[in-house]
Amino acid sequence: MGERTAIEVQAGGQAAKARQFASNTPPKAAQKSSQPGSIYGKKLRVVDGDTLVLGEVRIRLFGIDAPELSQTCGDMQGAFWGCGAWSKAVLERLAQPGLSCAPKDIDRYGRTVAVCYDPKGMDVNAAMVAAGAAYAYVKYAKDYVETEQDARADGIGLWRAAVTPPAQFRADKRATQLASMPVQTPPEGCAIKGNISKSGKLYHLPGGRWYEGTRISPASGERWFCSEGDALAAGWRRAQG
Repeated sequence: MGERTAIEVQAGGQAAKARQFASNTPPKAAQKSSQPGSIYGKKLRVVDGDTLVLGEVRIRLFGIDAPELSQTCGDMQGAFWGCGAWSKAVLERLAQPGLSCAPKDIDRYGRTVAVCYDPKGMDVNAAMVAAGAAYAYVKYAKDYVETEQDARADGIGLWRAAVTPPAQFRADKRATQLASMPVQTPPEGCAIKGNISKSGKLYHLPGGRWYEGTRISPASGERWFCSEGDALAAGWRRAQG
């Protein structure tokens, strides 16, 4: 059996278990899916285990955190497998046509943070956690903590293997990338970094979460600022975090 086929088989089994979770989903879930402001779309594309595109809207699933698409995990025999690709495959099985998503926020990348429901009212976010294909993202919400505890106790999905939590995986990757980057010395007295990204023009203050990992490219229109007032006057927004 090839690797891709194995992933699909695993995804099918875990998605089936997750659908069983739907029978325990409170009726209010179906009501939430039709609330004003819900997002619908005929086009549906799964990006990874916690991100999808519905219509023209890029959506980050609220309250959960799945392995990065490139992430690998160890199994009980010490072999490595593509847990990030597997998590995506589970979401592809759960996110069926007719999906609707109830927005809750916009993240720093401009994505809509939402809870998504299948046509029967099943909370897809919760189903991903129930299938052991995603963690409860307790940094931002505690909605799915009990669901994760059940999956963990039953050794479902990721809980059968040696998995680095996605947040730690991203932090380690950033640290590795940062260590390989050349040091940039700001102009004297002008240490604020004006960066241009998919989220627009953002400025980063020294000590901020993304400051050390941000590199300024004047050729791309990026620049240093001497004060927040200068950055705001030039049309930049303060980065979150």
